[in-house]
Amino acid sequence: MLYLVALAWMYVVLMVALAEAFSPQGTAVGAVLTVLGWGVIPLSVVLYILATPSRRRTRRAAESKHPDGSGHAAGDPISPERKEP
Repeated sequence: MLYLVALAWMYVVLMVALAEAFSPQGTAVGAVLTVLGWGVIPLSVVLYILATPSRRRTRRAAESKHPDGSGHAAGDPISPERKEP
């Protein structure tokens, strides 16, 4: 859902930039500044902030794994020898 909203916002920003670029009073520099000022910079900040919980969950999951990376409890690598009675 988050990426759909971001994609829609970038579409709106690109349409505004195109309108600015092709209007009689607009310039290409103004269109580029519109894309950067209304689109890329604010959207990157918002997406970074909203993705923080996901990054935190991923980091905690990685820290909870065992040091050998297997995810299994540590144990004897060789099973003990059984003696027959």
